[in-house]
Amino acid sequence: MEERRRYISEEFNKRYGRLPSIWARAPGRVDLMGSHTDYNMGFVMTMTIDRDTWIAARPREDNQVAIYSCNVPGGALFSLEDIQRDEAVPWTNYVRGVAAEMQASGYKLRGFDGLVHSTIPFGSGLSSSAAIEMATALLFKTLSGLELDPVDMALIGQKAENEFVGVSTGILDQYSSVMGRNGCAILLDCRHLTSEVVRINPSLHVVICNTRAKRNLVGTEYDERRAQCEEGVRLLQRFYPEITALRDVTPAMFEGQRRALPALIARRCQFIIEENQRVLDLAQALPEGRPEPLHALFAASYSGALDLYEIGAPAMSAMMQAMSTAPGAVAARQAGAGFGGSMVALVKGGFLEPFTEHVTKIYQQETKIQPEVDAVQAVPGAMILDWV
Repeated sequence: MEERRRYISEEFNKRYGRLPSIWARAPGRVDLMGSHTDYNMGFVMTMTIDRDTWIAARPREDNQVAIYSCNVPGGALFSLEDIQRDEAVPWTNYVRGVAAEMQASGYKLRGFDGLVHSTIPFGSGLSSSAAIEMATALLFKTLSGLELDPVDMALIGQKAENEFVGVSTGILDQYSSVMGRNGCAILLDCRHLTSEVVRINPSLHVVICNTRAKRNLVGTEYDERRAQCEEGVRLLQRFYPEITALRDVTPAMFEGQRRALPALIARRCQFIIEENQRVLDLAQALPEGRPEPLHALFAASYSGALDLYEIGAPAMSAMMQAMSTAPGAVAARQAGAGFGGSMVALVKGGFLEPFTEHVTKIYQQETKIQPEVDAVQAVPGAMILDWV
């Protein structure tokens, strides 16, 4: 941490001619179960990870925000009085969007000079966008002296991503980033925005396997899947007028009217309904740590994602083969929205090194791509780092 802080401070001084006075940090996350259930008002088993985004900053008095990055080229200077999308440097739209939504909610903001540094691989499905949104919101909250609770920050970040950036995400990423718990997963109820802490059996390691197959969710199949689920709800409401989301549909209700749905819509709905139940089942299985139920739940989630929700990619299939055949592998599945990005495995204690070596070798042989295989720890949610 000290080396990272020193590097960012030096880069900040080079750009702004002074040192930062405040540091905001927000982590990425991995979903252990619950692909695409968040925007269907369902359940997700999520875990913050020790890969995070820092923003080093210093307040300004001219109602301007300057934001640059140590990771990617470009940056921006924009006025809080006239926030426009930036097509030339699109990553800055996450910062702009949070500012715009906070002001639309009635908060008076103070500008700053900021420098971003992230250890979350971009486009990996580990919520790099939510991490910068939550670090930005926390920075504005602190510099502007605002009363703003973590759930409100998450909702603002989600709205920024939906309406300013243009990705129809659910609440999962932002909620995870602000509400994460040290050493534990959290069972998120996406309708009520509440969560329960779930202990991960200490015999298990959580390992993220990044395919390094990049994703771009703006204007892609992600929005199509969401629209298909909404269509499924609309059609099922003819028989069950009380439902408002797929979360309300039990397996028995779905099977009773499955034939009334177009085949494609039925497959999408089936995956979400079954995935919701798998999340609840995982809440019981994770603390116990028994390999058999964990393997079955993860395998069913992956096969459903591939066959019913069709969010697979060739790189994901190659990674699944590498993970599932590795020494110490207990369970493996997709992570994030799919279409590439990262996958996640549960690995027995003492097997991290042979697991990593096997996955790297087999995946690289199949794809000619060097993967990133990292064991991760659950960490606290977004916070101001205690430095001056």
